[in-house]
Amino acid sequence: MTDPAAHPSPSVKHSLPWIFGILTGILSGVVLGFFLKMIQAYTDEQVYTLLLNIDFVPGLPPTLPEFIEFSLHLIVSVAIAIFYLWWVQRSGRPMFKGILLGAVSSLLYIPLSQLSSRVPDLYDVAAILYWVIGHLLFGIVLGLCGKYMNAKKATPTS
Repeated sequence: MTDPAAHPSPSVKHSLPWIFGILTGILSGVVLGFFLKMIQAYTDEQVYTLLLNIDFVPGLPPTLPEFIEFSLHLIVSVAIAIFYLWWVQRSGRPMFKGILLGAVSSLLYIPLSQLSSRVPDLYDVAAILYWVIGHLLFGIVLGLCGKYMNAKKATPTS
């Protein structure tokens, strides 16, 4: 018997899942943000600072209030989640694709670590490890939300 969450039903509409994408992006972004904030609080590795870093954005001051920087992070998370759910609706495999997006997004450590003196160094092994774990956690949350969405769509309504 196949897992309905792994392969979407052919009857699934191919509409962009805006509302579920927004909720998924907020949830996965909050999980990532709070994880990295906790890591930074307990280890002093500046991984949360790296997540919210906007030093490189032209036209913005180098720092803004934390809630604005976190909101910018959530906007990126929502964009990734909407793309992710659109992708999963068309071709299934929600957990694999969620973890893949988490892993790929962890590669942002490389350029982001070079853009500011307030963030961990490119070769800070502990910071890299925390960053990758956080982004894999982000991907797992994406995957769980995608499995939930596919399971709900594959279940016939009464």
